[in-house]
Formats: sequence, structure tokens, C-alpha cells
Amino acid sequence: MSQRVIVTGGSGGIGAAIVERFVADGAAVAVLDRRAPAGESASFFPVDLLDPLDTRRAVGEAIAALGGIDVLVNCAGIFQHASLLDITVDDWDRVLDINARATLVTMQAVAPVMLEARQGSIVNIASMAAKHGGGGEGHYAASKAAVVALTRAGAQEWGCHGITVNAVCPGYVLTDMGADTRSEADIAAWSAKSPLGRLGIPEDVAGVTHFLASPAGGYLTGQAINVTGGMIMH
Repeated sequence: MSQRVIVTGGSGGIGAAIVERFVADGAAVAVLDRRAPAGESASFFPVDLLDPLDTRRAVGEAIAALGGIDVLVNCAGIFQHASLLDITVDDWDRVLDINARATLVTMQAVAPVMLEARQGSIVNIASMAAKHGGGGEGHYAASKAAVVALTRAGAQEWGCHGITVNAVCPGYVLTDMGADTRSEADIAAWSAKSPLGRLGIPEDVAGVTHFLASPAGGYLTGQAINVTGGMIMH
């Protein structure tokens, strides 16, 4: 039986690559996002992740359409560059609500179904910022550290029911998010931080995400896997 997969933020960037990877493996995929994905390989459920009730509604509709759920991938997120002194309360709330609170809400929404089935895999897309970030992105780094903490909590609480929960921590991946704040000089400087001498591509993250949700990754749980080209090694 093919996997039934929900991907939040699956309409572009890393999320779209994750959707494509699962579809290529024969999975039935539902995308939860503000805008529809470009292709027709996945079903689409519009959602406002700032609204917990709407988030639960969309997850419930996706599960019903798929006939259950085997995998949840939380990929939706936002980035904002700001110094600590410039972060407003509204900035903090928006970044934390979308990146961290929505992750909690979707995990809560799928868990009862996975617990009843006594199987399932959750993969939360965090960031290298969870381990190394902070300067110029304090609220973003805090939100992604919260995602890693939620991942560990889910792994500890639900592992005895056959559910794995892992996080992926990408490094610099060239997507539309953050495009307005980077320059060619930034790209060259970031590439030099990797022993491999390059930045990541969405497919790098998609491959690890798919592995964690596959039988081959079945003995991994509570992990925060670096996909950073060696920029972070802990």
C-alpha cells in the first residue's frame, strides 16, 4: 500500500521538492498551503496556519481525502531578518506562530489517527539556525529550536505507539525564502562554509525527509538531522 502523506508548505521551494520525492515513490500526497502547487500530482487544501482552527480543519479534510495518514511533513515556514533590538512583539508572534505553533497543531491533529493505527512518521523541517543561528534572526532561530524541542517531545511520548518523529535541519538552501536579503557575495561566502563547497538544493532536503519516513529510517526518532553540507557537524 502506498504511503498517505501530508506536506504543509508543499507548494514551493523545499516543500515542493519533498512532495515530488514522495509522489515519485508512489505516495498519495496532500499539500496544505496558502496557494495551490504548480502541478496536479498532489491534492490541495488551502490553509491559514496562523489560525489553529483552520489548520485543524485542513488536516482533518486531508486525512479524510487520503483515507488515513502515514506521514506528516511540516515544511511551512517564514523567515525574517531583524536584529534583536528591532524585533517587535508582532514579528515574534508571527514567526513563532507559523514556524512553531502550527507544527504543534498539525502534530496534535494527526496524532490520534496515527496512535490508533499504531504507526506513522512525522518529519519537521527545522533549520541549521536551531543549532547555530541567532544573530540577525533571533526569532527565527528561536522558532526552529522550538520545532526541534517539539520533535523530541513527540518522539518520547509516541514512540511506544510505533510513531517516529524526527527533524531535518537544512543549512543554506537557495529558495525564494530569504531571496530579498541575500546577495551574490552572501552566496559565495556561505558556499565557502561547506567542506563540499556548495549550497544545498531542495532535493537534498527532500531525500533525507523521504528516508526518515521510510522503513530504512524506521529506527531513527527524536533526531535533528543536519543537511548542511558539513557546515554544522553536531
